[in-house]
Amino acid sequence: MRKKEVKMYLAFTRLSYIYLLFLIPILVFFHFYNIRHIRSKSVKFANFEAMARIKGIDLYSKNIVTLILDILLVLSLVFSLAGLTLYMNIDSSKFSYVVAIDSSESMEAIDLSPNRFEIAKINSIEFINKLPRNSKIGFVTFSGNTKIEQEMTTNKELLKNAITNAKTTSFGGTDLLEAVTISSFLLKNEEYKSIILLSDGQINVGNMNEVVKIATDEGIVVYTFGVGTLGGGATKYGISKLDEDSLKSLAYHTSGEYFLVSNPDSMKSSFYKIVEVAKRLGPIDLSIYLIILAMGIFLLKNMLINIIGIYL
Repeated sequence: MRKKEVKMYLAFTRLSYIYLLFLIPILVFFHFYNIRHIRSKSVKFANFEAMARIKGIDLYSKNIVTLILDILLVLSLVFSLAGLTLYMNIDSSKFSYVVAIDSSESMEAIDLSPNRFEIAKINSIEFINKLPRNSKIGFVTFSGNTKIEQEMTTNKELLKNAITNAKTTSFGGTDLLEAVTISSFLLKNEEYKSIILLSDGQINVGNMNEVVKIATDEGIVVYTFGVGTLGGGATKYGISKLDEDSLKSLAYHTSGEYFLVSNPDSMKSSFYKIVEVAKRLGPIDLSIYLIILAMGIFLLKNMLINIIGIYL
């Protein structure tokens, strides 16, 4: 699945809040209802112009300025709640990564030689070698439990040793939710965040919607690798087949990319692509800027009402 090259685009990470935009027509209705209500009251006075001067308003003016400010205020708040995010060109050296390798027993399948887990480890080290020298990287393994093998560091030797010494585990299940949660914890203080997740897709613990929500809420781009062949490979408990659906879904919904690793060389070429993608595309959460904008609009509106005399 290869995405078109883009220089910049906007996306929402919490799309359900967009429904709050239905408040805008309600706001418009009450704005004009309020004007009409004031106008009906004003018929009790013979001198409309004198009343307008006393109150500092024009009863017959449908003041559109404050209505526009109110609409902009609602838009700013709703877009902030909806997690408006700007994706734009960012140099790969600014990204911080967590490499997350599936260590469940299914990764011992031998459809890749010597097995899926060893191929994932070998090529993860190749990926680390290709990253800029000052890139911050962490490393976790996950099965039924997630283990932090190496905290965030720029020391590539520590990382490579941690990956080399990692082992598969006998913990039951493959918990993708916990893997992404722990990875997001490691990335919490980083500006541009990415998870490199390698698995055979045999996910049986954790709801995918929850996994996506955690990643998108934290502004994390997830690149997933399906390690194995579609035909499957032998393990000590039977044949393990590659399950791509959950991995494709996670990558798609976090603006990442899915790569199929059906032979050792394909993973190397995929890692090269990630470094190039990272140079082109990175997320910037605009929520805080939208909150600041909303505060500015609120202050401007009050200034216009209280100082200049514009009336809503």
